[in-house]
Amino acid sequence: MPAGFVAGAVAAGIKASGRLDLGVLAAVDRQPLPVAGVFTTNRMRAAPVELSAANLAASEPSGSGHWGRAAAVLSTSGCANAATGVDGDHDQAGLMEGLASLLGVPPVEVLAISTGLIGTRLPVDRLRQPLRELVDHGLADTDDALLALAEQMCTTDTRAKSASVSLELPGADGGPRAVGVSGIAKGVGMIHPRMATMLSIVLTDAALEPWLLYEMLLPAVMRTWNQLTVDGDTSTNDTVLLIASGASGAAPLHAGSPEHDRLKSSVQAVARSLARQQAADGEGATTLITCQVSGARDDTEARAAARAVVASSLVKAAVHGRDPNWGRMAAALGNAEVEGRPVSLRHEQLEIAIAGTPVFAGQPLDFDRAAVARAMDAAELLIRADLAAGGDGIGEAFGCDLSERYVVENSAYST
Repeated sequence: MPAGFVAGAVAAGIKASGRLDLGVLAAVDRQPLPVAGVFTTNRMRAAPVELSAANLAASEPSGSGHWGRAAAVLSTSGCANAATGVDGDHDQAGLMEGLASLLGVPPVEVLAISTGLIGTRLPVDRLRQPLRELVDHGLADTDDALLALAEQMCTTDTRAKSASVSLELPGADGGPRAVGVSGIAKGVGMIHPRMATMLSIVLTDAALEPWLLYEMLLPAVMRTWNQLTVDGDTSTNDTVLLIASGASGAAPLHAGSPEHDRLKSSVQAVARSLARQQAADGEGATTLITCQVSGARDDTEARAAARAVVASSLVKAAVHGRDPNWGRMAAALGNAEVEGRPVSLRHEQLEIAIAGTPVFAGQPLDFDRAAVARAMDAAELLIRADLAAGGDGIGEAFGCDLSERYVVENSAYST
């Protein structure tokens, strides 16, 4: 837990299972902190997404809902509060206003994240007393408190997801200061590039302005969560928040400085770890698929090619069956597009390797299929491709195999 934050979670009765389902993250001193957010591109945005973006825009209009300041985040799970109309908006606003009152901050300084079944209402009246007890007695600045919040966010996840990086940055007096970057995330289904059914909160005790946080967050999202796919569906609630407390005592960061770049790399490292954990825990998954692409005209095309491979249902099914069917991977690469235009590749020089074994180099290669099939039976499968497109663009994407358990789980999700 980076300095300057408190967190906690309780079981308030949203989930029928009785598991943790109501959480709060807050600034220790209840003062508004710099925040940046990236939200779903789904046009059916849930009430917590709409209200969070509106509150960020109100706190700092220049951010257009992408950055601003907030003193707390309210987290609920078991109910998405999406497609619930005006009543759902009122539910969300009422709960956020209730948290603001308990913390003694303006309602505009509260953000919200939520996940669960679309089309269901939050049981607001049932949540008021547990929320009061959580704020009065359940918030702490400990690692366990942050991990409880991570557990609270989970729905179909089989495990909570967290990642941390520690680094040193100069203090105001020139001496070194220990700085932390820690993230938690949930989401293992309805996940596809352009954000997905996922929630994440990334915290740091470094000091920097909201717009600089967004400048760090957006490329991290593009290289990690927008390279994550489980099943080809995007959701209504996706939210990633990056919040800085400044409580480490490190000097404020400036754009383009070496210290700024180090923190930016740390944020991306945390995001990458969380995205990989989400792919590995994909609904029904047995294998994390990582596709790394090189030789593209630029990084954007490389990332698109990698996404095409891990998003292919045929590739995902082949991986589940431990079938080294490189033809499905070649076809996926050939289908890759960026904004409606094909990704450039030279098929006569295209190279593909599965689990470290070259299988295609402009033409089929002889390889031991049984040995490669055995190598595919692992917790992670690495697929590598070189597009030979004449550039040095590189990219990677993360996904998982498609199993019978995915169909079973989602065929009965709402019951």
